Amino acid sequence: MKFMKLAAVSAALMLASTGAQAGDTYNTVKQHGYVQCGVNAGLPGFALADSKGVWKGLDIDMCRAVAAMVFGDANKTKYVPLTTQQRFTALQSGEIDVLTRNSTATITRDTTLGLMSTGINFYDGQGILVRKDLGVKSATELGGAAVCVLAGTTTELNLADWFRANNLEFKTVVINTSEEGFRTFESGRCDAVTSDKSQLASLRASSATPDDYVILPENFSKEPLGPMVRQGDDEWFMVVRWALNALLELEEYGITSQNADEMLKSDNPNIQRILGVSGDMGKGLGLDKRWAYNIAKQVGNYGESFERNVGQGSPLKLDRGLNAQWNKGGIMYGWPIR
Repeated sequence: MKFMKLAAVSAALMLASTGAQAGDTYNTVKQHGYVQCGVNAGLPGFALADSKGVWKGLDIDMCRAVAAMVFGDANKTKYVPLTTQQRFTALQSGEIDVLTRNSTATITRDTTLGLMSTGINFYDGQGILVRKDLGVKSATELGGAAVCVLAGTTTELNLADWFRANNLEFKTVVINTSEEGFRTFESGRCDAVTSDKSQLASLRASSATPDDYVILPENFSKEPLGPMVRQGDDEWFMVVRWALNALLELEEYGITSQNADEMLKSDNPNIQRILGVSGDMGKGLGLDKRWAYNIAKQVGNYGESFERNVGQGSPLKLDRGLNAQWNKGGIMYGWPIR
């Protein structure tokens, strides 16, 4: 009993310490004058620096939306490339302000790491990629296969669960980055590579011979991906959460980077509130009332971001699927700005 009491006190002190540190995030961001975002070290469509060092991708746009919201300038960002092993530690330590890196929201991550998901900006599922000339049509045909998988991820656990549930033997080839995994796969050290299907599509698109590979139909998991922050800073949590909701609401009401100024003249009361023409929806967040207008003008809405980064206008050519608006067959549903 004594040990249990000491453990409870220790846990309470740890939580209090974490909360006090995390509570400084919003003020620290303002003092620095930029938002530090943890991103994938290089994942086409989600986070990738071009030859000029300019970062682009769906997760980059998420970071830019937060910067546009806080500073009125989407360029006031700093990107910190992180591996799967580094990402949570970087956020816990304060090296970054927000993790906008394709990371799955799970109960374990929300309850044991001192971190918290702020919402979902991409609904995904884990799959497996093989060479087309292997002639495999289903993952059930991969008994005894060697599979490349990222270490320390839910992907590794899902792979084991699925193969065991289907009574299939398999071997894992553990790798540290997606790029390393694809190179290992191409070299023949593994028969297949597993990851989120969007990530597999990204790797395939970046290959010199993308038509040589196929993603098998099975979904091993649900992978709701989205930004994460430290627990204990409600103000900062709400800023990031409402940046995401604004991207979704902008799309639902047809507000784009091209027509944002014209939309300021709209008679629709919802659009007026979103763009700050009427009311002051930024006050409770400590922001200018034009915060969502700044996102629209400088970043665009969620649909624009999806299309140019991972949609039909991109090399990945992914369908919207679950990531379509709720009234167009998907489950993307922005919370009301009112």
